[in-house]
Amino acid sequence: MTMESRGHPTTEERLISAAVELFSKKWYGTVSVAEICRAANLSNGVFYRYYDGKEALFKVILGRVLELIRNAVENVGGTDKQARLQEFSNTIIRFSGEHSDLVSVFREGQYRFFEYERRLVTIYTRSLSTILGQEAGLAEYLFALGGLRFCAIRAAFNETPVQAQSAWKIVSGGLFRGLSFDPAKVFGGTATPLPLSLEEGARERLLRSGRRLFGEKGFFETNIHEVTDGAELSVGAFYTYFQSKEAFYAELISRVGHDARGFISRNLATDDTTSMNALEYELRGLWLWLVYISIDKYCYNIVREAEFVLPSAVRDYYAAFASGYRKRPDRLRVNSACPEIDEVTAIEYLMGLAHYFGIETAFDESPGNARALVEAIGGYLGRGFQDFLA
Repeated sequence: MTMESRGHPTTEERLISAAVELFSKKWYGTVSVAEICRAANLSNGVFYRYYDGKEALFKVILGRVLELIRNAVENVGGTDKQARLQEFSNTIIRFSGEHSDLVSVFREGQYRFFEYERRLVTIYTRSLSTILGQEAGLAEYLFALGGLRFCAIRAAFNETPVQAQSAWKIVSGGLFRGLSFDPAKVFGGTATPLPLSLEEGARERLLRSGRRLFGEKGFFETNIHEVTDGAELSVGAFYTYFQSKEAFYAELISRVGHDARGFISRNLATDDTTSMNALEYELRGLWLWLVYISIDKYCYNIVREAEFVLPSAVRDYYAAFASGYRKRPDRLRVNSACPEIDEVTAIEYLMGLAHYFGIETAFDESPGNARALVEAIGGYLGRGFQDFLA
């Protein structure tokens, strides 16, 4: 725990330290005020001298994490833009490893209280603007921070062998160097939806009901009775197919990933991919991903909550996407234009870009804006921030 005062911790710092320890290992909804007080060896009455409830304490922790991140990224050193941008990139990746308990709490907090995610985006964007010497917009933020943030999280919590040097090279010089893209190949044509079953069995009805309820209300706020009522089945029918609520949720996560990958691969397969270069192929896949999550509005809520409820299932979810990247033909592999960049890092970077882009645009009513962002990001994937660093 890195937020204690020097010397003997105050009563409030004992509460905060105990809360961080618990929140970093358990879901927010399962931690009680009494449990925090026991861990801090304090009475419940003492807790309420400082906070009017668990949420107030949780938000204090989130605010402190934001301040730590702000101090870290606003004080990067370097004699020129190139050096400062490199240190900025390294700082983001290093921070998650050095403060894994705080980052774990914050990741749940930014999901539960989205205003903290917005504040973090502002901190990162301002720092990036200062380094680049001009205002960074959403495209610049997504290109740089989407990849870096995801690489940092995956390295810290999933032991993914991300190479900070390769991530920095993508930010500064791009990944698909020397390649340009034809917008008609990226955005043109039509998208074919996934096939629908004309006859839905009991198991599928349960999954459809659960997907809607978990997507709208969340895992802990939804009970099995609601799932079975939505499917017009008995609770006994639920346990015929699933051992537990957690097993049911794991199946939902798997289905979400399967459907998303199926939609993208199905539509990429109908395109003339032989005429696409690696950058066009990547951007086409990104565009199809955005189309998919505009259709499936439960996708993000289910997977994001699962990161804290069933992290192993989410690891499998992302591993399946990474596997798809590795199966590409050689000329379309993510580091085909830049073989000196580590492929694992490149894949994680691109998944992160898509992930954070999805968060920003899943409920955007302006597809034209999303297209403009894809085009801008395509330019950065081709050359990085070279124009700013010259």
